[in-house]
Amino acid sequence: MKILCLGGAGKICREAVYDLVETSDFEKITIADSNQSEAERVVEWLDDSRVDFIRVDINDAEHAVDTMRGYNLVMDGTPISVNRKSAACIATAGVHGINLNGMSKEWEFDAQFKEKAKICVPGFGMTPGITNLMTKYAADQLETVEEIYISHGAFRPIAFSPAIAETTVVEYDPHLDSRLVYEDGQFVQVPPFARPKMIDLPAPYGSHLQYIIPHPETKTLVQSMADRGIRRIEVRGTWPPPNMQLLRALYDWGFLRNDQIKIKGTQIGIMDAISEYLIQSVEGSQTELYGYALHVEVIGKKQGKSRQHILTHTHPPADGSVEGWEDLRAYTRCVGIPLSIGTQLIAKGGSKATGTVFPELAFDPQEVFQELKKRRILVHHSVSSL
Repeated sequence: MKILCLGGAGKICREAVYDLVETSDFEKITIADSNQSEAERVVEWLDDSRVDFIRVDINDAEHAVDTMRGYNLVMDGTPISVNRKSAACIATAGVHGINLNGMSKEWEFDAQFKEKAKICVPGFGMTPGITNLMTKYAADQLETVEEIYISHGAFRPIAFSPAIAETTVVEYDPHLDSRLVYEDGQFVQVPPFARPKMIDLPAPYGSHLQYIIPHPETKTLVQSMADRGIRRIEVRGTWPPPNMQLLRALYDWGFLRNDQIKIKGTQIGIMDAISEYLIQSVEGSQTELYGYALHVEVIGKKQGKSRQHILTHTHPPADGSVEGWEDLRAYTRCVGIPLSIGTQLIAKGGSKATGTVFPELAFDPQEVFQELKKRRILVHHSVSSL
């Protein structure tokens, strides 16, 4: 079986490719990227005869589709801003697909994937992705599900790549209409920094104030658990404290609107300029603590009694004590590995669904948790009475 790794030269997607090289039986693994020099470095780093490179620019849809048709599956690690284009190409090519973000318009192509008996799973990293499966795992142990609170701490530099800088700006864009909570049968739009809540993350991260973020779990879980009696879903997230301090200041001063300004006769969006500075600066590419932490709380009833399920996860430390998990790789591997696991499950027929499928409906949580455990990423689960 052959796989095309779209955006495979990216800092996160290359970790998914690395996991494919280490754990999969794909006969051909192709890095497809518009950045040839970086992609060739990744091919050299992976040092595996199955891995090669082909230049693909997703903006050239005809060439992208023709390329995809030579493969069984596309693993898409491209940024949010191009995910609609990439999903359209995968659907047109008539192959299986899975991507990292799930925050675009992939659902528009459901009928195309179904017509060709293929599956597309949008958003299978840590969150969305593993958080969806954590929620389902808890919900499956309850008769009714009343409240769902999903949180994460992504401890990484604010702009270690252009895609990450883009994600940072998108999530706190004051014009965004998809920053939603679900309450009593309706979606409620909220502004940036809404509904602050202290979340206790596993060591070494500790307690952090978190705010509502625009993640797809809010919408997908409402649909996938429509018969469970859900009254509230809130999804929050945080980055390292200095990142959050900067974002708060940028929001308060209006920079996140990305207003156009003129500098020596040249028009530029102010956030575009700030993003470029962060990408090129030491401050934007380093942080004190690296890694990822999930926290999922599901409240419901079983046999008439209220129960609270809390799921978290841990991974090898970033302090250099575990080879391959040093510094930034503790973050990028954590996000990239679920993408690889989902890809391999699709390839092995681990999901029989077709069309554009929510992560929580595509895969069995326990099967994915076992795969994570093999890679030293552990899911922790506790239950208490309320």
